[in-house]
Amino acid sequence: MRRCLPGLALALGLPMVVLAQPAAPESRPYFQQRTPSAEPLTLDMALALSAGHNASLAAAAKEVDALQGGVTQAGLLPNPDLSIRLEDTRRETRTTIAEFGIPVELGGKRTARITAAERARSVAQADLAVARANVRAATVAAFFNVLVAQENVRLTQGAVDVAARAVDVVGRRVAAGKVPPLEETRAQVERANADLALAEAKTALESARVSLGALWGAPPSDVSEVVGNLDALPERAAIQTLLAELDDAPELVVGRMEIQRREAVVQLERSRQYPDIRITAGTQRDYSLGRNQALIGVSIPLPLFNRNQGGLYEATVRADQAEDQLRATRIRLDEELRQAAARLAFAREAAATLRSSVLPGAQQAYGVATAGFEAGKFGFLDILDAQRTLFQARIRYLASLADTYQAAIAIDRILGR
Repeated sequence: MRRCLPGLALALGLPMVVLAQPAAPESRPYFQQRTPSAEPLTLDMALALSAGHNASLAAAAKEVDALQGGVTQAGLLPNPDLSIRLEDTRRETRTTIAEFGIPVELGGKRTARITAAERARSVAQADLAVARANVRAATVAAFFNVLVAQENVRLTQGAVDVAARAVDVVGRRVAAGKVPPLEETRAQVERANADLALAEAKTALESARVSLGALWGAPPSDVSEVVGNLDALPERAAIQTLLAELDDAPELVVGRMEIQRREAVVQLERSRQYPDIRITAGTQRDYSLGRNQALIGVSIPLPLFNRNQGGLYEATVRADQAEDQLRATRIRLDEELRQAAARLAFAREAAATLRSSVLPGAQQAYGVATAGFEAGKFGFLDILDAQRTLFQARIRYLASLADTYQAAIAIDRILGR
C-alpha cells in the first residue's frame, strides 16, 4: 500500500465531497500504483544521485585536481642548459667551447609561485563546496517541485471527477424538467475547464520531473514518482541567528580565499621585479695552442626598462578588486537571507491560516451547497461558486507550501547547510 499524506489530505479536504449524498469516505492512495520494479524516489535518494552524478560537481572536482598539477609545477626548479660552440672549421685553428648554465631565481620567485598556486587550489576547493551546496539546494527544490506538482495533479483530477459528476447530475435534472438546459451547458463548460486544468497540471509535473532528473542526467521516465511529506513545514532560526552564521557562508569563504590568492599574486609579481642571473661553467679547447681552458661566467640582466611595473600594478588593483567583490557579495547575501527569512515566515503563517480556517470553511460551504443542490434549494451557480472557492483555496494552500520550502531551501543554500 502506498503511504498518503494524512495532514495534507485533511487540510485539502480530501477525499472530496461529490454531487451526491455523502457516504463514508473511501481512503485513496496518494500516488498511482506503479510496477513493483519501479521504486519511488525519496529525497535522500535524489540527493545521493545528484551528489554522485551531477556534471557541474564533476567539473568542479576536476578543477581542484587540475590545480594540484599547478602546485607541482610551481615548485619545480628551472632547467639547466648545455651549449656547445665551434669557432673556425679548420682543425689547426679551431676552438671548441662547451658550457653548462644554471638559472638562479632571485627575489623569492619560487616561494611566491608555490604560494600563489596553493591559494588557487584552495579557491577551487572552496568553489567545489559552493557547487555542492548549490546542487544540494537545487535538488531539494526540484524534488519538492515534483512533490507539489504531483499533489496538484491529484487535486485537478479530483476537480475533473467532480465536474463529470456534476454534468451527470445536472443532465438528469434537466431531463426531469427541474432545471433549465442552460445549467447543463454551464456544467459542461466547467468540465472542459477542469480537463484543461488537469492537462496543464500534468504538463507542469512532467516539466518538474525533467528538471529533477537533469540534476544527475536521468531521463524523465526515471523520475516517475517521488515520495515525501509536505505536512512537515520547514522552520529556521530567527533572522539574527541566521545573520550570525552568514560569515561562514560558502560564497564568503570563497571571497576571502580569493583575496588571499590575489595577495599571493601581488607578491609573485613583486618578486619578478628582481632579475634572475645565470651562472655558467665550462671548458674551451684551443687547438692552435693545444690546451684546454676553464670558463666561468655570470649573466645578469639589467632592469633598465622592464621592471614588471605593469604586472605589479595590475595585481595590486585586482587584490583591491577582490576586497570590493567580497563586500558586494556580503551585502547581496545579507539581503537574500533577510528576504528568504521573511518569505519563510509569511509562507508558514499563510499555510497555517489556510489549513486551520480557510480550507475547512471552504469545505463546509461546498458541502452545504452540495446538499442544498441535491435538495433543490440551490442552483448550479451556487454550487459552482462553492466548488471554485474550495479548489482555489486548495491550490493556494499548495502554493503556500511550495513558497515555504523554497524559502527554507534559499536559506540553506546561502548558509551552505
